[in-house]
Amino acid sequence: MMFKNIALPFINILILISVALYFLPPHIIVQYLGGKTGFMGITIAALVGSITLIPGFISYPIAATLVRAGASYAVVATFMTTLMMVGVMTFPLEARYFGKRVAFIRNALNFIAAVVLGIVVGWIL
Repeated sequence: MMFKNIALPFINILILISVALYFLPPHIIVQYLGGKTGFMGITIAALVGSITLIPGFISYPIAATLVRAGASYAVVATFMTTLMMVGVMTFPLEARYFGKRVAFIRNALNFIAAVVLGIVVGWIL
């Protein structure tokens, strides 16, 4: 029963994000997430990753394309982590089931962890 209540809003969110990503050219993404953007690239990657909602099987090829196009590993790690762990678009749905406080704390901690992870990856690689 709970799946039935979540399925329709989730599908609507996926459709909206898919349409938005269709109209955003890949070269624009690479321009702002490129290897020479430094912390600004990590910040942009964290914000964009937090807002978008893409399934893992689609996001991994996007990550590979970004790396091939010159994006740094730190930027891609941050983007992928926020993409999977932070949900700005799904926040209303999450808040409805778990409460606003829990949803906010979960998203904020995951956002911070993603930025730290990106910085660590950049430092190591």
